[in-house]
Amino acid sequence: MDAHRHLLPMDTSADAEHRQGRTALLPIGSFEQHGPHLPSATDTVIACTIAREIAAQHPVQVLPPLTLSCSHEHEDWPGTVSISASTLLAVVRDVAASVRRSGAAGLVLVNGHGGNYALGNAVQEARGELALFPGPSDWAAARRAAGLETSADADMHAGEVETSILLHAHPELVGPGYADADHDAEDRPHLLTLGLRAYTASGVVGRPSLATAHKGAAVLADLCASFAALPPLSPRGG
Repeated sequence: MDAHRHLLPMDTSADAEHRQGRTALLPIGSFEQHGPHLPSATDTVIACTIAREIAAQHPVQVLPPLTLSCSHEHEDWPGTVSISASTLLAVVRDVAASVRRSGAAGLVLVNGHGGNYALGNAVQEARGELALFPGPSDWAAARRAAGLETSADADMHAGEVETSILLHAHPELVGPGYADADHDAEDRPHLLTLGLRAYTASGVVGRPSLATAHKGAAVLADLCASFAALPPLSPRGG
């Protein structure tokens, strides 16, 4: 199954009218190196996959993804493309205002890239009109439920969790070298100033060799269960 078939919703205006009044999901990914075994679009594919799984169980409206975000710590590798945090926030706020005008109940940012720190500030300032998912506690619960062996700190990039999700949902995107791509760099005190290249030559931080499709399916299932616990969005904030 081609991954691109799941990146863009193919709704007609009639479909959208049927879903009017629902909460909208905006998948937010990135375009950055993911080691020798995963594509640069990995975070976007994962965000879209999470949104698709949520939509299969909850009455929501899935939007097209944002495919570029804040990947500056990965720019030592060719092919990585970033936008500024201010640009990302401006786009998110414009989308939120647009979906409100078109009748959506609110906007949930389905974030697939850990470097998008600014999204938390956008949600904080929105005072209930926006939500961010999955949060750290959602990922932690999903990791436990799936039996992942690595911690979130150790499994930072292109490791066990990301490779597992793609092995389950889009196995055609996982290169054969993942079983030999493990790299330990849990201690990264100056990541934001030095970039990831200071801690890994391959771009991998984690143990993709531990990844399985079964773990990926379990992670997605638990994230979908966690989504149901999000508080309702306010139509006016505050």
